[in-house]
Amino acid sequence: MTGDGYRDGPETRTELLERAAAYAETVPLDVDTDSIEWSVSDRARRRAGCCLFDGEAVEIRLTWDAYRAAGWRQFTATIRHELIHAWQFQRFGEADHGEQFAAQAARLDAPRHCERFSDARLRLACAREDCGWSADRYRASPPVKEPRAYQCGDCGGALVVVHESGERWRTAAGYQGARERIEEW
Repeated sequence: MTGDGYRDGPETRTELLERAAAYAETVPLDVDTDSIEWSVSDRARRRAGCCLFDGEAVEIRLTWDAYRAAGWRQFTATIRHELIHAWQFQRFGEADHGEQFAAQAARLDAPRHCERFSDARLRLACAREDCGWSADRYRASPPVKEPRAYQCGDCGGALVVVHESGERWRTAAGYQGARERIEEW
């Protein structure tokens, strides 16, 4: 046991959810923790957590890989961050990262924006040399799979996709070829 009354960190997704819910009750924020549903994402690649709202329901979804990368002590900041969103929604019917969020984040020592826990494997970029537009991608999104169907966010030019391996493509066929050639996608 550590000073916080728990082992060094949850070993399973179920343990993470149980510990996060228990931790949430200790955070000095007037949020109805009993009404929060907790879940784990194995799909998210850049966000450590998110707070979802559907009608009156609030769900906090934590990312397993982010927890494993950060460890429990650091990950509690993500839980506090998402709890502030839950508090905003329960109190005001909406949530954002504005001044109200910033004040609570400062009070609770929570980050205003959570750090990404993985690097992007893909980058969309404008094919025009005189345009510097680009956007990171963590998954094979539609523009990654079929860049010809999309255009640059700044100048409207054609897109090129660049994989972290250096492989590049501009068409769906190019994407398929890259998938076949790249061993560690």
